[in-house]
This record gives sequence, C-alpha cells and structure tokens, in this order.
Amino acid sequence: MPTGQEFDETYKILVVAAEATPFAKTGGLGDVAGSLPKALSTWGNDVRLVIPRYRGIDDWKVLGDFPVWVNGRRETAVLRQSHLRARLDDVERLVPVYFVDNYHYFDRDRFYNYADDAERWAFFCRAVLEMIRFLEWRPDIIHGHDWQTGPVPLLLKTHYVHDPFYSSIATVFTVHNLKYQGNFGREALGFLGLGDEFFTPERVEFYGKVSYLKAGLVFADLLSTVSRRYAREIQESGKGFGLEGVLAQRGQELFGIPHGLNYHEFNPATDPRLHHNYTLANAIQGKRAGKQALQKELGLPIVELPVVGMVTRFESDKGIELLQGAEELLREDIQLVLLGLGEQRYEAWARDLARRYPERVGLQIGFNTVLAQRIYAGADIMLFLSRLEPDGMGQLIALRYGAIPVAHATGGFADTIMDYDGQAGTGTGFLFSPYEPAALLQAVRRALGVYHNAERWRLLVEAAMRSDFSWNRVAGEYMGLYHLAEQKMRQRELVAVV
Repeated sequence: MPTGQEFDETYKILVVAAEATPFAKTGGLGDVAGSLPKALSTWGNDVRLVIPRYRGIDDWKVLGDFPVWVNGRRETAVLRQSHLRARLDDVERLVPVYFVDNYHYFDRDRFYNYADDAERWAFFCRAVLEMIRFLEWRPDIIHGHDWQTGPVPLLLKTHYVHDPFYSSIATVFTVHNLKYQGNFGREALGFLGLGDEFFTPERVEFYGKVSYLKAGLVFADLLSTVSRRYAREIQESGKGFGLEGVLAQRGQELFGIPHGLNYHEFNPATDPRLHHNYTLANAIQGKRAGKQALQKELGLPIVELPVVGMVTRFESDKGIELLQGAEELLREDIQLVLLGLGEQRYEAWARDLARRYPERVGLQIGFNTVLAQRIYAGADIMLFLSRLEPDGMGQLIALRYGAIPVAHATGGFADTIMDYDGQAGTGTGFLFSPYEPAALLQAVRRALGVYHNAERWRLLVEAAMRSDFSWNRVAGEYMGLYHLAEQKMRQRELVAVV
C-alpha cells in the first residue's frame, strides 16, 4: 500500500463514527475518531467529522434540518456544527464537526445498548448520506468506523447507486473490534429500506440475524483494522468471531493500520500529572525520580529495584489468570505495581497478593488516570497480557514514557513492539508466546537481564522513546488507503461505462 509521501493528491474526507473525543467517548474508538481527522487535516485534506448529537454535547450552532426516511416513516434530522482544532507547527486549521440530532433517537442517558439500536443507527447512517447533499459538499471518501456505520456503504450502493451526486464516492470501513457486530432481527432490513433479497449469507445475513458490521465488511470498497497482525489473525479459524470467511474472501482488500497516540497529551516532558517531568536526554534520571515518588505514593519501600507495572481491567481476557500463574515472578528482586478494577475474584486475588507481599506489591483498585500516568513514568517495565488485542494504546504510552513493554505477541502488541535482540542490541520491548505463564516469566527475566546492564538499558529506553506512533504517521498510511479506494472506485466507474 502506498503512503501519503508517495503522491500529491489531497481529498475531501468524511469521517463517520458513533463517538469522538472530546465530544463523546466510551473507549478507543472515540480517541481515533477525534484524532485522525485533525491529523488528516494537517496533510492538506478537506476533512470533516460526523457523529450523533448526544445529550451533554452543547457547543454547537444549528445549520438546519432535513427529512430522513426510516422504515417508511419520515423523521427529521437537525444538523448542528462545531469544530476540532488541528495544529501543524504554527499553523492552526479548524476541522468541521457535524452532529446529527434527533431527540427521539439520541437524547438519552447513554450512547449504546438500547432495544431500538437497529432503528437508531439505520437513521444515523441514512442521515449521514442525506447530510452531504444538504451541505452541497460531496466527499471523495467516506470513512466509517465500527458496526454503527456499517450500513453506510450498503445504502450508498443500493438507494443512492443511480444518483450522480453520490456515484463517485469511495468508502473505507474500519473495524476496531470484531467482537461488537450490531446483530439484529430481520426487521432491521425494513429500517434500512431493503428487501428480503439482502437476507442472504452473501450479503448481510449472519446466523439468522442482520449484521450491520457485515454490511460494512461486504459493501465497503476497502477495509481496514487497527493492526497488521490483527488483520491476519481475524481471517483464521476461531479468531474472526464467525466472520473469518467474509474477511478471508476480502483479504486482498483488508489492511492493518495501527492507531496513533496524541503526542501533545502524552508527553513526559510536559505531562502535568507526573511527579517529575523528563525528556529523552535525561530519561534515566527522570524515571528514577518518578519511580521513587511512585513508591512513596503506593507505600512501597523506596529502594533501587526494578518496578514492573500493569494498568488493566481485572478480567480473564486481559491476562490476570496468566499473572496468577506467574506469581513466582515475585521471587525476583522486583516490585510489582497494579492498577485496575474488574471481576471481584481477581480483585480479591490482587488484594491477597498485596497483603502477602507488602514490600513487593503496590495496589490500587479503581480507575485513576493520574496514577496510571505516574505508573507509566515511574515503572521500568510494563506488562501487557491480553489474550487477543486488536490495537492497544497502553503499549504506545509505555514506549513514549520509556517504560519497556513485556507483551503477548498478538495483534497490536506485535505490530508496535519490536522484540529485543540481545546480540544486535535492537528492539523496543519483549514479546512472548505461547500464551502461558512460563513464557511470560521468561520474557520478564529477559527484560531484567538487560535492566541490570545499565548501558544496554539506557539504549533500550531511548529506542523505545524514539518510536514514532504519532497520528501524523498514521494519517500518512490512511492517505495511501484512500488513494487505493479512489482507484477502485474509478475502475468501477469505467466498468459501468463499458
């Protein structure tokens, strides 16, 4: 796939998502949808973002309203607008953000998990396509994210296929986590204005349901997911949540692009949450000061031992059982710092571990973003133990803050961490496989072996901090993907003419 540096085109891009920072966020999707448009804007694109207007989103102006047909019924979409600020060097650009508003569908306490979700998101997808006509602004690319936007390419290739205003629009569909699929009863076809001919395995039928995620996977011009390894893994039997066949069929049109990290927010030199700020030039000294402050904050002895940190949800899929099986890790000369919350049985185990090893284990049960940043800054090593991880942001923060990741070799971890090569002295962390306690122990011991060689450890920390996972780099990869999507659309137009 070409990158943005290989061609000069710029595009009109509409990013479509169910949430976006700073307006609405429940997870990583919000970070991506809020960051990617800003980065794309700095590449010279005319990029715009659209999400629903939820309760609590108040900073906007009204642009007008237009009708949207859902299930044979006319609804009204009120269009509101705000903006994101994108900065490159000393130049600031404003990225338009549109909010599709409808009191009935979106003025609610939470974003998701309602009985009428099939109808809500059918309305939103149809409203997005009607919105661009209302604005008299035709994008070159519509880039949808996750199942809530899956119907957009389907609608574009059915209801709008013969409309000249829409005929030259290419679509890209990004899957952040295949686990969430938007599967609904057969009546969802009615909400989309489609007939039973679409209820087939080749189209949107999925084990007796209508799948909005599958609609995007089947009808978008190109597909992407959030890491190259994950793009391969989800085509394998048992790893695609039932969609392996669909994904394998489109394997040549499925690309993996790792997430970026907001380097302005996550910057150890300026992060106001840290006890001590530091740069690449004084990372070892700065992290040592941060470690001592972290030890004091968590009631651990202030001694010169490697600190191993873990910020996570206490759930099986996040590797708590793996850590339980590797408890002999505490026989090493280390301190273990844990922050998280989740299932009661794992919280109880963590509390018991801290009780049995009061000078070795620092624990806080709960969600604390300030302490999380202090752990990244003060820890020497960070554990990332998810069984499967589509993307992951924690390891990017760890690299940025010079906390060396020890991670399961899966998905986004394997894409973003370069396994350390002792002979060459290269790498940015330590990967392990298979998914077993013994492999985890071996990886941690490999890391400790390098830690006790001060010069090698300094070089490793500096290599980690030099890793570039900025959104500017990610935007360049997406520019390459848009180039391919537009090429495919043009080929489709030529075939139609012939």
